[in-house]
Amino acid sequence: MSAPASICLLRTSAIGDVTHVVPLIHTLQRAWPQTALTWVVGKLERKLVGDLPGVDFVTFDKGAGWAGMRAVHAALKGQRFDALLQMQVALRSNLLSLGIKADHRVGYDHARAKDLHGLVINERIPPRTGEHVLQAIGSFCEPLGLKQTDVRWDIPIPDEAHAWATQQWPSDRPVLLVSPTSSHELRNWRPERYAAVMDHADARGWRVVLIGGPSPAERSMANAILALCKHIPLDLTGKDTLKKLMAMFCRAQLLLTPDSGPMHMANTVGLKVLGLHAASNPARSGPYSDRRWCVDKYDAASRKYFGKPANDIPWGTKIEKPGVMDLIEVDDVIERFEAAIA
Repeated sequence: MSAPASICLLRTSAIGDVTHVVPLIHTLQRAWPQTALTWVVGKLERKLVGDLPGVDFVTFDKGAGWAGMRAVHAALKGQRFDALLQMQVALRSNLLSLGIKADHRVGYDHARAKDLHGLVINERIPPRTGEHVLQAIGSFCEPLGLKQTDVRWDIPIPDEAHAWATQQWPSDRPVLLVSPTSSHELRNWRPERYAAVMDHADARGWRVVLIGGPSPAERSMANAILALCKHIPLDLTGKDTLKKLMAMFCRAQLLLTPDSGPMHMANTVGLKVLGLHAASNPARSGPYSDRRWCVDKYDAASRKYFGKPANDIPWGTKIEKPGVMDLIEVDDVIERFEAAIA
């Protein structure tokens, strides 16, 4: 198709998935610099990407329920887009999309669609399996006649965020950031195992910095880890913002984390990620650019809980079972730490 006058992108959450939309934004802007782009995004997620140049943002506050949907529809009242890229299959997002007027309504293929997704779209991305989430999102431009051929983020980080990060620790030794908590509790590793790895890093001459958001769950996890550490790390849990977190990623040498938003944020600035994967497949949802430093126990989890190898279960299956992360031993993580620093 010729360059559309306007495109609306709908991907409201979560943090990691929102980072995967950014390369698609750059693909569209490079091909069609005159096309007006509007992104319907979550309230928290906008704090990370809401200053991307050349994009109009409409905030969806999912915590506001129906009022949040009405606010989005009111903000877009009177607008009709040449294309809507409906990149979220959850029922709430499908309902939200009904109030967005567009000629081309692009959604997922049949295998990845659910929650009445097929009723709110009239075109689909190519049916593929074995893709990383970023590649799936990138393929939303294909029904429009484009192809995402390179991946670029360039998420803005304000000078004041860099200045704050610079003040948190001196540049006298390499830094291991530890972001221990996922929004999915069953993806979390045991506090005593984090503490053991952090003590190992300290003994190897690294500065260890514990990070996380202000939620009670993240504070509780941080407290549990701190109580078990022999060498007390710098604790910045609850003290940053998303932009300050990005600035810390620019200063560190390695991030230890389960499958979580910070994993993907760190990847956007090129920080090495020691990801902990058992409940989720790193090939699908690990750090996109470089998964060499991840611990991958996904196949072991599939064999334990489903009785068959990961290649024999549907692509994208989550194995969020009690105890699944215990398949990752301290020695597994130390081995990847040593490989990364070598």
